[in-house]
Amino acid sequence: MLDQKVDLTNCDREPIQLLGQIQNFGFLIAVSMDWLIERVSANIGDYLKVDVEALLGEPVVSVLPEASIHAVRGRLQILSSNDGTERLFGFDLLETGQPFDVAIHVSGNSIIIEAEAVTERTTTNPGALVKSMISRVQKSGDLDALYRECVRQLRGITGFDRVMLYRFSASGAGTVIAENARSGIGAFLGLNYPASDIPAQARALYIRNQTRIIADVGAPTVAIVPELDPHGRPLDLSLSVLRSVSPIHIEYLGNMGVSASMSISVVIDGKLWGLFALHHYMPRHLGMEIRSAAELFGQMVSLIIEGRLYKEQQRVEEVSRALHDRFVSKIAATSATLESIADFAEELREIIPSDGFAVLAKGKARCYGHCPTEDELTGLARFLNRAGSSRIYATDELSAFHPPAADYIVRAAGVLAIPISRSPRDYLLFFRREMVQTVTWAGDPTTKEIGTGPNGVRLTPRKSFEAWKETVYGRSQPWTDPERKAAEALRVSILEVLLRFNEESERQQNLSTQRQELLIAELNHRVRNILSLIRALIVQSKPGAASVDEFAKIIGGRIQALARAHDQITSDQFSTTSLRDVVQTEVSAYIGSKASRVRLEGPDIFVEAVTFSTLALVFHELVTNSAKYGALSDSTGHVDVRWHIDEDESCRIVWTETGGPPVAPPSRRGFGSTIIERSIPYDLGGEARLDYRLVGLRAHFTLPQTVFHLDRPPTSAHEWEDKDTSPMPIAAAGPASLQGLRGLIVEDNMIISLDAEQLMLDSGMHGVFTAASVAEARKIIESQPVDVALLDVNLGSETSFPLVGDLNARGIPFVFVTGYGERVELPEGAEDASAIKKPFATDQLVQAIAEAVARKPRRT
Repeated sequence: MLDQKVDLTNCDREPIQLLGQIQNFGFLIAVSMDWLIERVSANIGDYLKVDVEALLGEPVVSVLPEASIHAVRGRLQILSSNDGTERLFGFDLLETGQPFDVAIHVSGNSIIIEAEAVTERTTTNPGALVKSMISRVQKSGDLDALYRECVRQLRGITGFDRVMLYRFSASGAGTVIAENARSGIGAFLGLNYPASDIPAQARALYIRNQTRIIADVGAPTVAIVPELDPHGRPLDLSLSVLRSVSPIHIEYLGNMGVSASMSISVVIDGKLWGLFALHHYMPRHLGMEIRSAAELFGQMVSLIIEGRLYKEQQRVEEVSRALHDRFVSKIAATSATLESIADFAEELREIIPSDGFAVLAKGKARCYGHCPTEDELTGLARFLNRAGSSRIYATDELSAFHPPAADYIVRAAGVLAIPISRSPRDYLLFFRREMVQTVTWAGDPTTKEIGTGPNGVRLTPRKSFEAWKETVYGRSQPWTDPERKAAEALRVSILEVLLRFNEESERQQNLSTQRQELLIAELNHRVRNILSLIRALIVQSKPGAASVDEFAKIIGGRIQALARAHDQITSDQFSTTSLRDVVQTEVSAYIGSKASRVRLEGPDIFVEAVTFSTLALVFHELVTNSAKYGALSDSTGHVDVRWHIDEDESCRIVWTETGGPPVAPPSRRGFGSTIIERSIPYDLGGEARLDYRLVGLRAHFTLPQTVFHLDRPPTSAHEWEDKDTSPMPIAAAGPASLQGLRGLIVEDNMIISLDAEQLMLDSGMHGVFTAASVAEARKIIESQPVDVALLDVNLGSETSFPLVGDLNARGIPFVFVTGYGERVELPEGAEDASAIKKPFATDQLVQAIAEAVARKPRRT
């Protein structure tokens, strides 16, 4: 086997999340989605006094009390995603009086329950502790002081012998940038660790699972039984808090003399920026509660570091932008040509610091400072021509990609090239000389021995971590991100100036191409915004259409309403428009000859341009609904639109339909109704209310004084002539499962309550009330019309059972929601009620409510 190829990727292939074992300071139960035990850790008998094999395939209720299952179900209900973990601290999981810290997450199709016995309860409030730690960190002056304070705080609350903060470079290598350690154990500050010390799959796990503890490096691990499921797959423990440790990493820690370790990830912009590494030279276990506090501290520190780095980057970019603007103003004041740009070499080298600068134009070069020769520049230009068109090229090790550059490393080891033309390609070239560096590694990263592990031949961890210095040749000071951005800004600015002054003849084609790129970028931005709006109208209008033709008419009408609003915005007096004209435009466009049956009355209100689109859509929906179902759907009805200024200086608008067919409230709220009821409150900060009276619809709207003004005294009521535009009818919304019902949710968990509310509204309910206690629920039942109720059995300090009598007395059907499963005992009067288990699905909830409504309880 030693003849196999051995390199750093052998470690990258180790399935560290599929090792099939856990650490021995807790136990694990994996259950299916129907709550049958699939796997357990082999040590579960130490806690439950049961045979491991006898548990497999049994209901979890045979192991855990119902109250514990209810608590687990509740936590599952509020899990935000499969990448989340919920925790219970100091919980009597087995009802034996022994408190446990419990972690719950979902792995594939399994629910993973991990428990650690609490041997020592902390007397410190974790929230207050983290707040105090963050307060001290925020007082740090610069970033270095912040890093030092972070490791000091973490060592203070964890008691580990050593706490370090690694920062990872783009190559994946890590540098210890801060350290706090017990005296007498040496220092790792400033040492570098190669990227191979943390393989790729481990880096991915550090992002998903941001806290990791190894309580005892030498402790035996505990197997998960069975190792493979019936499909031959091991259990994925990526989010596990008990996951065992890779043998390679155990060997690595052993070589360092470390007996316990803990890590806290620093994740910035979704990437692993750094890592807090905690080492102890004796076994050490921290409780889950303090680990969770450390995790929260790490997340908050990540945000603070990100903000500080962004602020520093902004400062550098502002300085660069000021220098850039000064250069552009100078070059724009001259008759700029490619050759004359070299006259501004000093200004350009201020923007991008360098040891040498050259302008390569039309095959000739002008050089300043330390640069390659003209012949060497010609070969470099051919290399750059292959690097990519119209793109900045930057490297701090040019000879690694362009071998001839090895001959002039002393003069130019790194280059940043800005293309400023296309054919022939011309460049601005910034050069940096070789900077011989001495890198101090924690041990020689190349001294790794070949060994054989369970996944084949691999490189074993190195055994020495003493400072090992490496001298690096052939590299310059790296080009920073702000410098690359400054180079890109220079490219755009120089191209603009050159295109204006120097492309009339031989570069006319290039000028057109560059302008086209700029226009496409702006056009792409504007078109995407328009397409996003149109897509939203299409998606939201779809449920209201009964046929393709009707769907096309709905979309056409709404787009036409937006187009008419756009016409008003782009008119000569786009800043304000008469409210009368807004209404008149929509009425004339839709009902044509029936326009005289719409009467307007009110003062001359002039609305701001920001309101045009919103009002156009609202009145478009009112007109189309009236033409199809209301007063304008026959030959006798009328619509009165009246508005006035209220005592609070708001504009009150009343739309009243009379003389048409009888009106009933819609069976469901479609997108059109949503536009009418929510657009003015949401977009303009006003109010909207609809009254579906038998004699006709009456709609009330309020515009805040910030979106209109009154220029002339009120005018008398009058009618106006219709305009020659084609009507665009609109379809009614389709039926829904729970259409028209008003529901009540009694649930003490806000997130679960919001989730159920949204599901019920999405399924067609007219309205939903929520309450967290029996007292709140009774107030709603006594004061509001309720058609059906959803009751959580356990409301924390009480149950929802006392509401059964109130609901039966009013003939309101109800459904129970419980985390106890199917074995819950319902009270007297609720024998016919159904109970659904947490976590519930949409169709399950809708079906249960619909069935409850179908069998209304008898009144008592």
